[in-house]
Amino acid sequence: MTYVHRPHLPPPTIQRRRLTRHSHNRVWKKATRMNRILERIEREAGVPGLATILVERLDSTDLQSLLLQVYRMRSQQRQPSAVLADYQTNRFVRPASLSPVRLLEWERVAFSNLPPEFEPIELSPVCPLGTCSAVAPVDQNWSVSTIRNTEVVSDSTNVLALECAVRRREQLRVQPKSPGAVHLAASHRVVRGQHYDNPNLVAHFSLFALCSAGRDKRALQFEIKSLALHVSFYVRSLQAFLGGNVPLRISVSDMRPQTDASILESRLLSPIRKQFANVTCVIDSQRTRGRGYYTDLCFNIHAALPDRLIELVDGGSVDWTQRLLSDSKERLVISGIGSERVCTKFN
Repeated sequence: MTYVHRPHLPPPTIQRRRLTRHSHNRVWKKATRMNRILERIEREAGVPGLATILVERLDSTDLQSLLLQVYRMRSQQRQPSAVLADYQTNRFVRPASLSPVRLLEWERVAFSNLPPEFEPIELSPVCPLGTCSAVAPVDQNWSVSTIRNTEVVSDSTNVLALECAVRRREQLRVQPKSPGAVHLAASHRVVRGQHYDNPNLVAHFSLFALCSAGRDKRALQFEIKSLALHVSFYVRSLQAFLGGNVPLRISVSDMRPQTDASILESRLLSPIRKQFANVTCVIDSQRTRGRGYYTDLCFNIHAALPDRLIELVDGGSVDWTQRLLSDSKERLVISGIGSERVCTKFN
C-alpha cells in the first residue's frame, strides 16, 4: 500500500478558481458520465427523474426503509457461490497484504510516542453521511455511502475534526472564547471509493492521524505550536520504528501570499533540528498541492533515500472547525501517515 494522507479537491466554487484546465475537464467529464448513467437507469425503469424523486420527495428515514427492503430482497436472491465470487473479485473486501503483526508493531511504537497532550480514541467504522463532502470537502463518490444515512470512514481526520468540534463546543459553552486545546489521535482502517489505476493503491488501508483544535492566538501561534507537536511525534515515531539511519526531510509551506520565513525558521524548524539528528528541515515556497485545502501552514515528511524521496506524512491547518462551529476564531491542524507505507517500504 502506497497511500499517503493527501489533501483532496476543494469545493466546487474553489475548484473553478484553482483547478488546472486538465483537472477541471476531468471532473466535468466524470459528472457528465454519471448523468448519462442516471438518464439510462431512469429511462429503463420508466420513471423519469427517479433520482430527484428519491432525494426530494422522501425524507431520509423513509428512503432508508425503502433501500433496506430493496437490499434485503436482493440478498435473499443471492447464492453462496455468487458471494464467494464477489469475495474473490471485489476490491473493497479483499484482505490487506500487510501482516497484522507488523502493523501492530508500528501502532505500538506510534501510540507509545504520542505527546502527553494527545488522547488516543477508537473511531467507529462509519460516520455521518457527508462527513467528507461537507467537512473536508471532497466528492461524495470518494466515500462508500451506506443505506443507513452513514458512510464508511474514508479519512479519519474528518471524523477526528467532528469529535474536536464537539469537545470545543462544550468548552465554549462553559467558557466563551475558551483557549483550551483538544488534541486527538487515532489509528483507523479507512475505505476509499474511487478507482485507482495504480495497482499499488488499494481500496482500504490503515491511517494513523492526529487532530489539534483550539482558539486563534494571533501570529499563527496555535498553528505553529500544533505543527511542532505533530512533526515531533512523527519524527520520533519513525526513528523509533525505522531506526535513526533513515534520513528524514521535513518541508513546511505557507499557502498565504505573504510568508514570514523567519518565524517558521525560528519557532518551528530550528527547534526540530536541535531536537533530532539525521533530519533536514526546509521551507518549501514552491508547493502548490493543497492550495485551497490548507488555509495557511502545511508540511510534508519524506524519507530521504539516496535515490529518491518517499513521502510519508502530510498535514496542515484547515478551516473545518470554523465552519462546523460557525466561529472564525477556531483553529484546526490535521495530519496523517499511511501505516502500510511505513511498514512495507523499509523491510
